[in-house]
Amino acid sequence: MLKNADQAMYAAKDKGRNCYQYFTPSMQERATSRALVVRDLRCALPENQFRLCYQPIVELATGKIHKAEALLRWHHATRGLVSPAAFIPAAEDTRLIIDIGDWVFREAVRQCAYWRETTHPGFQITINTSPVQYRHDNFDVEDWISHMRAMGLPGPAISVEITEGLLMDSATKVTDKLLMFRDAGIQVSLDDFGTGYSSLSYPKKFDIDYLKIDRSFVRNLEPNSDDMALCEAIIVMAHKLGLKVIGAGIETEAQRDLLAAAGCDYGQGYLFSRPVSAEGFEKLLDSRGVRFGGMGLG
Repeated sequence: MLKNADQAMYAAKDKGRNCYQYFTPSMQERATSRALVVRDLRCALPENQFRLCYQPIVELATGKIHKAEALLRWHHATRGLVSPAAFIPAAEDTRLIIDIGDWVFREAVRQCAYWRETTHPGFQITINTSPVQYRHDNFDVEDWISHMRAMGLPGPAISVEITEGLLMDSATKVTDKLLMFRDAGIQVSLDDFGTGYSSLSYPKKFDIDYLKIDRSFVRNLEPNSDDMALCEAIIVMAHKLGLKVIGAGIETEAQRDLLAAAGCDYGQGYLFSRPVSAEGFEKLLDSRGVRFGGMGLG
């Protein structure tokens, strides 16, 4: 009874506190499922079960691909592909995201070094980072910077993507890490801009380089619509501040054309490609006129 009451209490806290929640059998099922995920997550990294997929970030004015976002995938030994939505929250709650995030960074750096040599010398890979990483003492930004230098990569070879919520955290350890990225030349992209408690002071205060327009705005994009007006406003504001803009979730040519006409710098979404393996990404580049082995982007 006490165990069940404890689960109900935490469910009430998750709803925002100051409320009540009855225990239901589904709570126990979720708790059991989560415990299994956490148990298997502890084995995933040492057993080399993680993979990175890459989704192109396309320059809308030219159609060229000089950037990609690295996306984490977990190939479970028995359950197959596990959705990031099913394991990232557990990794954050248990702080396993620190070591996982470090693996993602090093793998992305290795891949970026290869693609800068074989496709375009200015190729950039964006990696997603978790707010948990910035709030944890074991997240060593200096070690990341040193590793990039050891691989012969300049700061702009990597871009880190953060969420708006992180910028609301004024803790010194958070701001210090963001400023260390800035000082090393590593660019920062602000994800899902406009969906949270946006503050116009954030992009300049933290030297943000890119704003990513959330897919919820792009999904229903039509001429003279409210979403179109919001996208145009974000693009104009960003450019006035010296920032580049990435439109996320582009699935149709009409969405691409509307964003391009509004001055959006980059686009990302299924219209261009789903996330693919490194080998699949190279085939995508090859199909667009990019030849590996030292030739530049066409």
